[in-house]
Amino acid sequence: MDIEKVNSMDFGEFVDVFGNVIERCPLIAAAVWSQRPFSGLEDLEKRFFAFVDALPQSGQEGILRCHPDLAGRELQRGTLTPESQREQAGAGLTSLGAGERLRLADLNAQYRARFGFPFVLAARLGDRAAVPRELARRLHCPPAQELRTALGEVKKICRLRLADLFRVDPARL
Repeated sequence: MDIEKVNSMDFGEFVDVFGNVIERCPLIAAAVWSQRPFSGLEDLEKRFFAFVDALPQSGQEGILRCHPDLAGRELQRGTLTPESQREQAGAGLTSLGAGERLRLADLNAQYRARFGFPFVLAARLGDRAAVPRELARRLHCPPAQELRTALGEVKKICRLRLADLFRVDPARL
């Protein structure tokens, strides 16, 4: 895909293609569509990021709540989005042992209780050992800092998903 193709998309096609670059947030893609034309992939990415940054804290937390728990119920039930399924599989989270799953479930529950949203991590940038380690570390962060960290992870995920759609190396973004 190239930027000319993106700029020529009608509303429905754009939302279909980009509606999950921010997990389960097609309304963000709908809002970004109205900002066409985009000068390039970097510009498109900046528009998604700017939308997230402009939201009030409650909206930002809402974006975080759209993310599944890593190695959580949705993975076990097979109800993850295709993107999340690939990312969690790539991080080795689909092949955890029972003990590892229980540990992650406990950490995920503690995290949700503390912050009010699920733990978000660009899983495909790590491995299965990094997830519980990072989750345990971030459990002790101050809430405002953790909100910023989690939103940074949302942006990493968005960058990776955009790179996939454009078939470019994410390091080029």
